[in-house]
Amino acid sequence: MYEPIRTKSVHTMAEPRLDFPHRSREEELDNQLAGHLTALLTVTDELRALTPAPALDTAAQRLTDQITRLRDGRSPFRAAPTTTTTTPAHITALRQRAHTLAGRALVVATSRDDASATALAAEHLETHAAALGISG
Repeated sequence: MYEPIRTKSVHTMAEPRLDFPHRSREEELDNQLAGHLTALLTVTDELRALTPAPALDTAAQRLTDQITRLRDGRSPFRAAPTTTTTTPAHITALRQRAHTLAGRALVVATSRDDASATALAAEHLETHAAALGISG
């Protein structure tokens, strides 16, 4: 009663392509972690410009070292601070952003089982939590 289908279905899965590069899970996690740490470095540089402190200088250097390690020796790009606003609300917003980024980096570093990056992210998480008055 029905005529058989003569063409391939549009729902048929395509043949897998092997001609493009694939990254492993570890490489993806490295990229994610480097990205989160680079974003954290950017916020840290902003805080350094607005509220200079030796601890922030040390933190920025340690972040740079970790990012360079994760990126096979390539240093991160550093942006110049975008503002000179030093209002307490702006500093608090930067601290909140840094706290969030440190948390994301901690999750990825833990998933990646990277002890040095985990310790660094945890330190930043605690430092920014303390600056914000968050108890944990």
